[in-house]
Amino acid sequence: MALQPMRVDWVATPPPGAYPRRQLGAPPRPYTGPPAYPVPPRWGFPLLAWRWPTSVATDGAPVDSIDQAQRLARTASHALGLAGLTALWAAGSEIWRYVLLALSRYGALSATTVDISDALVNAASVVTLVAGVTGLLLTLLWLRRAREAAASAAGYGPSRSDTEVLVGVLVPGMNLVVPGSVVAELEHAALRLPADVRPVPSRLVRWWWGLWAFTWLFALFTVVWSTRSSVQAMADGVLLHAVSDLLAAAVAFLTAVLVRRITTLLLPVPADALRRMRVVDVKDAPEPALRPIRANGSPR
Repeated sequence: MALQPMRVDWVATPPPGAYPRRQLGAPPRPYTGPPAYPVPPRWGFPLLAWRWPTSVATDGAPVDSIDQAQRLARTASHALGLAGLTALWAAGSEIWRYVLLALSRYGALSATTVDISDALVNAASVVTLVAGVTGLLLTLLWLRRAREAAASAAGYGPSRSDTEVLVGVLVPGMNLVVPGSVVAELEHAALRLPADVRPVPSRLVRWWWGLWAFTWLFALFTVVWSTRSSVQAMADGVLLHAVSDLLAAAVAFLTAVLVRRITTLLLPVPADALRRMRVVDVKDAPEPALRPIRANGSPR
């Protein structure tokens, strides 16, 4: 049986006390024009702008935490994207330096070419370092807000404090294990899974965790290799630096994807449902009744 839509009639009535009470048996007052109120009405809809349903806390999570996590997610994603692009620039500079090293075997290079290559490598290193640190700080700020929103939505708090997470991310050795477990717990809470169930990282989290740990280990190997003083070791060190920059770019891009993925899980309304809230086409609709054109100056 098909359900018929319910008809709703909205009736506006004046608030109590707006007009004096009419005496019993008194004749009704004549019509004096459209309704008007002697005082500003104190009823009606609030003066608020319309917002997406994602701004409404329907599952107990505070609106401020979710909104702040969304804003920080966008900012962190842009900073991580910039860090990834600068890392690609640094990798290209290292590869160009290696090409010049290979060409120097067959003849001397001009001083201008060498100076330009050194300037590119140094500038790319500085810009990549600044962009990477900025992206890391913004990601940590997003992580703090996202953990608060996930804890409110899931109904239980994280197993580590913010200080423990910060130490686990920055201390060498611990930063190979702690970040992955923190992200796995955050994803578990964002999915509203119970606290007594062991978190099972998704494929995206596992790939990010493995790439994160491998990048740090490869960077450490590159630093140790750079201490060698032979000519071949120096040439190999240039290639190792290029690979390290490529891995750093991959980590930055994948981290941006992970941030957006977990932020989507925190939203009360799925992102797929929001895409359907748009009129694409109207078919078989009757033509609207057009208002007749009124001559200029004619009475209404």
